[in-house]
Amino acid sequence: MKNKNILSVTILKFSSMIVILSLMIFWEICIRYYQVPQYILPSPSFIIITLVNDWPILLPAMTNTLEVAFLGFLLASTGGIFIALVMSYSKIIQSTVLPLAIILQVTPIVAIAPLIVIYVDSTKVALLICVWLVAFFPVLTNSIFGLNSINADLIDLFKLYKASKFKTLVHLRVPNSIPSVVAGLKVSAGLSLIGAIVAEFAAGSGGSESGLAFRILEAGYRLNIPRMFACLFLLAIIGILFHKFIEFTSQRILIKYTFN
Repeated sequence: MKNKNILSVTILKFSSMIVILSLMIFWEICIRYYQVPQYILPSPSFIIITLVNDWPILLPAMTNTLEVAFLGFLLASTGGIFIALVMSYSKIIQSTVLPLAIILQVTPIVAIAPLIVIYVDSTKVALLICVWLVAFFPVLTNSIFGLNSINADLIDLFKLYKASKFKTLVHLRVPNSIPSVVAGLKVSAGLSLIGAIVAEFAAGSGGSESGLAFRILEAGYRLNIPRMFACLFLLAIIGILFHKFIEFTSQRILIKYTFN
């Protein structure tokens, strides 16, 4: 019985990896069986070979994309939490600022990014602005929800002890909002990578500061399909590692929050 439980836990833990590997093997078999040319649809093994051969080109691009995504995520997180704190402090500010944030969120970043690239001199700053616009809204809305979802009895208790708005915010609203903020950070982490790629597509800048999006465009112009798949493979790895990092950090925060 104990061995069955261990086996089931192991399968559950590695289920996603098993599914991915199974799909890769099926993909490899289909390419070899139907003899599809590698320049049309490369097999996973050929994608790995391309990744190794093009690593000197793809590594700097991956580093630049990861840098933009991570810095944009940090800016979006701090900005979203700060704006949420200000909005929770005053209902007037919340009713004024929240519609503007909704307008920025519902407007497609694909439409805004070219304008930002045109009006901002620095390409790096323009990319960070695009990432911030995409990633800050989940942090903002989740933080507002957590800050406002307070037990009415606890609020009355703080009023009974004549606590100021600032003390109520620091000692009641902020601790209560931590789970919601963490949930918003998880969503924002994935969106920051999407925002970085979309912004790089709009910027289309090459050189030493070019990211994976530019390498995808370059490979597309040259009909280098294996390199395009190699770039997509790197983006998938970055997204998974980024999500796991945020998930690990958030678990540590939630454990500390629950313990306290």
